Amino acid sequence: MRRLAGERKRRWAAVLALLAVVLAGCSGIGQPTGGSTGNGAAGDGAAEILIGVTGPLTGDSAEYGKIWTRGFDLALDEINGAGGIHGRPLRYVFEDTQSDPKQTPAVAQKFVANPRIVAVMGDFSSPASMAASPIYQRSGLLQLGITNSHPDFTKTGDYIWSNSVSQEDEAPVLASLAVERLGHKRLAVLHMNTDWGKTTADLFVESAKGLGAEVVLQEAYLLTDKDFRPVLTKARDARPDALVLISYYNDGALIAQQLSAVGLDVPVIAVSSVYSPQFINLGGEAVEGIYTLTRFHPDDPRPEVQAFVKAFREKYGTDPDLFAATAYDGMKILAQALEAGGADRQAVRDALASGLEVETVLYGRNSFGADRRLQNPQFVSLVVRDGKFQLLDP
Repeated sequence: MRRLAGERKRRWAAVLALLAVVLAGCSGIGQPTGGSTGNGAAGDGAAEILIGVTGPLTGDSAEYGKIWTRGFDLALDEINGAGGIHGRPLRYVFEDTQSDPKQTPAVAQKFVANPRIVAVMGDFSSPASMAASPIYQRSGLLQLGITNSHPDFTKTGDYIWSNSVSQEDEAPVLASLAVERLGHKRLAVLHMNTDWGKTTADLFVESAKGLGAEVVLQEAYLLTDKDFRPVLTKARDARPDALVLISYYNDGALIAQQLSAVGLDVPVIAVSSVYSPQFINLGGEAVEGIYTLTRFHPDDPRPEVQAFVKAFREKYGTDPDLFAATAYDGMKILAQALEAGGADRQAVRDALASGLEVETVLYGRNSFGADRRLQNPQFVSLVVRDGKFQLLDP
């Protein structure tokens, strides 16, 4: 009996030890990452300050998330190399959601439950971000949408902020490019069948009509579509003099490749979300001559832009795009808010709400307006020429 009791004790001890390991492994949300410390960095052993990031590292939008990490890591090199936040290193934890609205609420719950997370950035798409926004708002955890252009994104509440432009600002500029600058009067508009896609298309159509254009077709397509010939045939039969795409880089590139198959030979103007190296990598010759907009281009002569481009080239050996710049800005904005207000959830939100002026690449020195977005966005027009995005007006 004593031998049996001893064996039971040993078994229970082993079970409890295993349970302790499992619980320890579940207590965090992935491993903090981002930014080397370098010389003069935030001191070793200082408690890390964590930012949660929710976005795509796999799936159709994976390239956006990978570009984000380059912007984040460059920003953290600079932040932590200069001593961190009051001597504490800043890091981020990236949860892969594939930018899927079905996945983001669960990630939001994880971030909210982790008291070390002081703010969150993401998700990539507005629908994915907005699916989680009510959770962040109720819990008092600031969500900074770095690529969320849906006009309703920040309307969830006072913990929802964005350094991205609203489509209420971008869509009229895209319409002006198509109608006034390029002179097109009969437009076919294809858009992703999402809330963001429809909202953006509606804003574009309203602006284009206000400029005197006729919208001869407005048609939605599914994110899962790979064969766009049926919808492109409809566009061809509507006899437009230009095609407008409310697309991401992957579906936009596929559409461009299939234009010739249906004999649709007209200029193409696309929303700024196609401004990614992958658009050219995937589309090849088919995307030559496509026009788009951006708030960032590496040839912009402003000193803050050129300093960022130089640092990015030195670290990665390539030019940054809009999504690298907006990720870099997002991390720098949160660092400035943490520095000014303190490293807790309420303090970060209050610092931004106080009218704090922040230094950015995209906007220069700026502050957030009543809609909790940075103010006075500026756009430049691009065209794909010789396998590169080039300024339409050098």
